[in-house]
Amino acid sequence: MEQKIHLFGLSHKTAEVEIREKFALTGFNPVSLELISKDGPVYEALVLSTCNRVEILCVGNQDQEQVKGKVLESWAGFCGAEKDLLSRHIYHYTDREAVRHLFTVAASLDSMVLGEPQILGQLKDAYRKAVEERSTGVIINRMMHKSFSSAKRTRSETAVSSSAVSISYAAVELAKKIFGELDTHKAMLIGAGEMAELAALHLLNQGLKEIMVANRTLERAQELARRFGGQAMCLEDIFDYLHHIDIIISSTGSTSAIIRARDIREVLKKRKNRPMFFIDIAVPRDIDPDVNQLDNVYIYDIDDLQEVVEENLAGRKEEAQKAGEIVEQEVDKFEKWLNSLDLSPTIVDLLNKGESIARKEVRKSLRNLPPDTDERTVQTMEHLAESLVGKLYHEPIVFLKRRAREEGSSEKYIDLARKIFNLDEEQIPDNPHAEKKRK
Repeated sequence: MEQKIHLFGLSHKTAEVEIREKFALTGFNPVSLELISKDGPVYEALVLSTCNRVEILCVGNQDQEQVKGKVLESWAGFCGAEKDLLSRHIYHYTDREAVRHLFTVAASLDSMVLGEPQILGQLKDAYRKAVEERSTGVIINRMMHKSFSSAKRTRSETAVSSSAVSISYAAVELAKKIFGELDTHKAMLIGAGEMAELAALHLLNQGLKEIMVANRTLERAQELARRFGGQAMCLEDIFDYLHHIDIIISSTGSTSAIIRARDIREVLKKRKNRPMFFIDIAVPRDIDPDVNQLDNVYIYDIDDLQEVVEENLAGRKEEAQKAGEIVEQEVDKFEKWLNSLDLSPTIVDLLNKGESIARKEVRKSLRNLPPDTDERTVQTMEHLAESLVGKLYHEPIVFLKRRAREEGSSEKYIDLARKIFNLDEEQIPDNPHAEKKRK
């Protein structure tokens, strides 16, 4: 294939946040900013710009240095920064390595938090934008769709994304283990720490219906309560309400414990010993350890939660090996398709498929003939089937050859032919129209 795939990027692994910020590409349009031009070395391009990575995926000519020079010039120029500075921090992958990197990113195997789901959504947004700007073509379109399906496989066939790997999410997972479904339970947020807020948001996302917010400053409590659709109160009033609460998330700046065993004994009496779950994310701790001696009380502090996170991260790393094997399989499939974009393999595949169908139909027809049918009749039928294949495919093959000769590139026509005749043997629903209607 005359064209070459390139991927240029900066990530949390290769560049500090100051560099990534300096070379962010929010608003970069490869077409209007002439990264892609009629006579230029770059034919297709897609831009991904997030807080942890900035990447340009492109298809260009075989002159690697020419493509790199054009990309870095456009990138640095858009950011008003030095091209040499960008060049010192950038990574550059081509062809199979570029495809592997994209599929690895989509599967969240290259993320700061292994298995996090956000990157796939960010990639889909980047692709949607590129399609709107008409900066993609046959190769990037196919590559993006295959990266999405590859990521779907890693999520469905491995547990790389299934366990909690943040403090706040680990707290919610533990709450679910204690209470099961959370939609009939109530929570109280004590203090306004960031991790406690995140834990409250996770609880609401898991179906929790009611949340109360207590803080030393009532205005801050009211602000958070509005966000959560809850009720605000002053910190000193919490013991008037705790007997209604199942889950308490505490994150104040107090220098000493604000909840002690003697306080909770009275609360438990009012609750008729129904269980309570305390998440203490404060340092120093808000909840005195002696509370843990009470029956039907579960307390996890930040160290406990960190142990859960580390254990889950270890599990994710094991699953990541399985996910990496899936990515490699999908890269193989894409590379096979990419190689088929040369004209000769497609012609061979087209004729082979036609001849295979012809032989199958001849065998079916022969079963309907008398057992004593002579060999000459059999050979005549086989010859007729092969002849029909050659004549039926003659015009499509001539068309593809003409496009390659007149336009110098026939990838989009070859891709279309492979789709029409399903030369890559992709699965097609039994009733695709019904499938589309359901969607």
